This record gives sequence, structure tokens and C-alpha cells, in this order.
Amino acid sequence: MALHLIPSNDDVPVPKIGSDRSYQRLAAQILALIAQGEFKLGERLPSERALAERFDVSRTSVREAMIALELQNVVEVRGGSGIYVTQTSGSAAAPSFMPETGPGPFELLRARCLIESEIASVAAETRKDGDLDLIFTALSDMHEHMDDKEANEAADRLFHLRIAQATGNSVLLQMVTAMWAQARGPVWTKIEHHFHTPELRLASHADHQRIFKALLARDPVAARAAMRAHLERVISEFAQAWR
Repeated sequence: MALHLIPSNDDVPVPKIGSDRSYQRLAAQILALIAQGEFKLGERLPSERALAERFDVSRTSVREAMIALELQNVVEVRGGSGIYVTQTSGSAAAPSFMPETGPGPFELLRARCLIESEIASVAAETRKDGDLDLIFTALSDMHEHMDDKEANEAADRLFHLRIAQATGNSVLLQMVTAMWAQARGPVWTKIEHHFHTPELRLASHADHQRIFKALLARDPVAARAAMRAHLERVISEFAQAWR
């Protein structure tokens, strides 16, 4: 009788993720068109919708590509007006390549939406009174530092980490910690520069209050829904049209 061996982990091919991100490919394509003269210095680029249709990508990929090009000083985003070419291949400082900038903001937020929604649901059932105290402290710090972006962001991060901690699962806590660490990249920082406003902080605080209320009530369904609604709203805010 033939033996059917189970392949070891070393025998199973592991897909390479993120080495050739769609927004980076798109940024490189647009950079090439600028170098070829299709988009000239000082000229406004086509709309995000038009670029998405031309290159058959999502509008969020276009948004991330524009941010990547803005980081290279190739384009300038002018709120309410559009995106303009500020460098061409003839410019002394024009980049000849697109550097690796890690996961895009939307890729990261979608992952957080899936994972942290389930974490909130679990935490609603497993949390202890001590966990609630820690979560509430972070929530209070967010409110106290509403006008201080950095302090508010630190409290926001702690709020989410405390919820993961309340599951009692160290792997889930490590996952949330790692996702927040990836949100320190240059593309994320730049998109926050455009869209992270005091109004966004106020709306996020209201979201967090709803999440806390569900945790307090030990309601896993409401906790999952509140966390998902929160992160989906952030995605929507970051994806709003520049023009």
C-alpha cells in the first residue's frame, strides 16, 4: 500500500505578498508617462476616475499612487483643484524609480476592518472589569487631547490595543500591534496630512464611544458592527474625492 506523505511546511510554496504593490506599479506607470511628455510640467492630471478607468485599477489605488508620487515631489495635490505635475524627467530632482513604501493605507485599513471587528466581538465576551478600565482610560485620553493630533493618535492606538488585549489572546494583540506599526509609513503619513482633521477626530471619538458601549454591555454583535462601521468610515473619509 502506497504511503501518502503530508508535505512539510518547507515543501509548500509561500506566495510573495506586497513585493509588487498595485499602487506602486501604477505610480511607476504614471511617472513613465510624465517622463515621456504625455503629462507636462504644471499640467493638471486627469481625474482619479479617469485614471482608474484607463489603467483598470481601483480609485483607491490611484489615490495611493498619487500620494506616492507626491512624496517624490513629482506631483502636487491641491485640495479642491486637482493634482498637478511639478517635476518631469528634465527636472534635476526627478526620481528615476519608485521606492518600496510598504502596504498602502487602504490595504491596511481593510485588513484592520476584517480583523479588529472580530477582535471586538471576542473582547465583548471575554473582557474583564480591569480591561474596561484600561479601555475607558484610553477613550478619555482621546477626548482630552482632541486638539493635539499626536497625543490623540497615541490614545487611539492604545484604545485598539487594549481591546485586543481584552481577548486574552497574545497573538491577536501582536497582530493589532503590527498593523498599527505599519501605519507609520510615509504613504500613510501623507494621506493623513490631507484628511486627518479635527472633524475626523471628533467622529472617531463618537465611534469609539459606541464600541465601548457594546463592550460594556457584553454585546459581541454590536461590538463587531461598531468597530466595522468605525473603520469603514475612516476608509470612506480617506477615499473622498480631491475634486
